[in-house]
Amino acid sequence: MMKLLKSLSSKKSELPVVAEPKMKRGSISARDVEISFSNDEQNHIAATDINLDIKSGEFVCLLGPSGCGKSTLLNAVAGFIQANAGTLTQDGKAITGPGRDRGMVFQSHSLFPWKTVLGNIMHGPLMSGQSRINAEGTARTFLELVGLSAYANSYPKVLSGGMKQRVGIARALANYPSVLMMDEPFGALDAQTRLMMQEELLKLWDDLKITVLFVTHDIDEAIFLADRVIVMSASPGRLIADIKIDLPRPRNSDAALSLEFLAFKRQCSLLIREQTLAAFDQQH
Repeated sequence: MMKLLKSLSSKKSELPVVAEPKMKRGSISARDVEISFSNDEQNHIAATDINLDIKSGEFVCLLGPSGCGKSTLLNAVAGFIQANAGTLTQDGKAITGPGRDRGMVFQSHSLFPWKTVLGNIMHGPLMSGQSRINAEGTARTFLELVGLSAYANSYPKVLSGGMKQRVGIARALANYPSVLMMDEPFGALDAQTRLMMQEELLKLWDDLKITVLFVTHDIDEAIFLADRVIVMSASPGRLIADIKIDLPRPRNSDAALSLEFLAFKRQCSLLIREQTLAAFDQQH
């Protein structure tokens, strides 16, 4: 990442590019985690028996049928909700709430409509105590990284869906997280924009060397992006498969045409079909 920031800082600018702070490792561990919710005096178990280790710098996708607890588990790692049992840690420390070392990108971009693109990205650094000039330097660094420098003074309403998500990614990265969590961030995009965003995300990940935990229900997307695909069962969500995707990197759209890709797709499709049928049977 330092090489990347030095390259950006070599370009003429009136603002400083903020040097990268010392990065945390970004490993995640879950041990016997269970997450449940109470509703109308009933207890609903969303995810259970979760045991998972994610190495620093890995790209891991959570894949499963709707309602299997993928987003619930992601929110627990983010610290937005608490597990009812078991332990969740980052770099050996218990996750007890949200933190700057974990960034989140949602399917809905959640940008502040009253702030410019630059203002949206500056928000996190300002809240963390950076001076305005340093926060702006940080924001412009990541704005350039996602290719939207020309839109610094624009408002979200004039951006396309893909551009809004790029701003959302830049905003999450502006706090220099060691873990980036993404909850179906490209689900609302058209097919061509989605593919472009997937390729751009892989370039960012390769440059920044951070851990990515990515939730999707799209099998092709999971295989294209991930080092590992973790398949979850129908509710209550359990981890039923941990598939190492050993396709060569860097990857582009041609990867989806390979026999190896199709073999992974068949494996995942069979697992998801089985769990989708199980979920259907639960509802009838």
